[in-house]
Amino acid sequence: MTALALGLPLVASAEPLVPVTITEWKSVYGRIETKDRLPARARLGGTMVELAVTEGDTVTAGQLLGRIVDEKLGLQMQAIDAKSASLAAQLENAKTELARGEDLLKRGVTTVQRLDALRTQVDVLQSQIEAVAAERQVVEQQAAEGAVLAPSSGRILDVPVSVGAVVMPGEPVAVLGGGGTFLRLAVPERHAMALEEGDTIGITGPDGQAEGTLARIYPLIENGRVIADVDVAGLTDRFVDARVLVRLPVGERQALLVPQSALVTNHGLDFVETSAGPRAVVPGEVHQIDGEVMVEIVSGLEPGDEIVEAGE
Repeated sequence: MTALALGLPLVASAEPLVPVTITEWKSVYGRIETKDRLPARARLGGTMVELAVTEGDTVTAGQLLGRIVDEKLGLQMQAIDAKSASLAAQLENAKTELARGEDLLKRGVTTVQRLDALRTQVDVLQSQIEAVAAERQVVEQQAAEGAVLAPSSGRILDVPVSVGAVVMPGEPVAVLGGGGTFLRLAVPERHAMALEEGDTIGITGPDGQAEGTLARIYPLIENGRVIADVDVAGLTDRFVDARVLVRLPVGERQALLVPQSALVTNHGLDFVETSAGPRAVVPGEVHQIDGEVMVEIVSGLEPGDEIVEAGE
């Protein structure tokens, strides 16, 4: 009679209510970061004459990102080429003098000492030509280092220079993120002891709901916060440093849960049917337990109450 008056479903079965251990969750924001953030630096000082990438581009290791030119290197190579041509002419003349000296020595006109001096002069000029060639290779290598290459595969995050800019050696031309992505969290230190590596983390990202694994907890506390990393399969790197909502397990507590189907609202009040009759209750959070939707009861029920699984 009371159930009909309150509009509750008819009784189907009754089960005793027992406390259930549920996980306490803490909502914080995490940042999407790349595992590797590498600057592609200039190895040569000069003028940026070519820039082949922009922010957001995907590159592979060794790909050309830009080119720097130092005009002084071109002038140095011209000077080296002129010096090499001069030495080559001197060497040709020295070889002619040596051949003439050998002929004169056969006829007894010159001395062996004079012939040895001519041979020495030829050897010296040949060594000088080899030294100039090595010097030119050094300048060529310096010019080749004007090509800025990607240090690894990944996505270009920042390009702080532009074509025509003067670049110094060691200055970053582009910042590249690679090696995959992860979530970095800054958790209040009062929750530090509740965190354990391997915990499952709930994530609300740009692609919807997902789960991750707490991979690393750093021992250094900065500004009252613990830094932790979360591995997430398939985490997008479209927006690096984007903030996503993360739910962390920070503890456990006992709660009374009833199936959502056992909760009935009538005249603005919530009721649960028990074996002793309907009880007015105050519902709390909704939980997923083994795929079933359960509602936490804040007040109105006690452990041991028999909850009626109602049917129509």
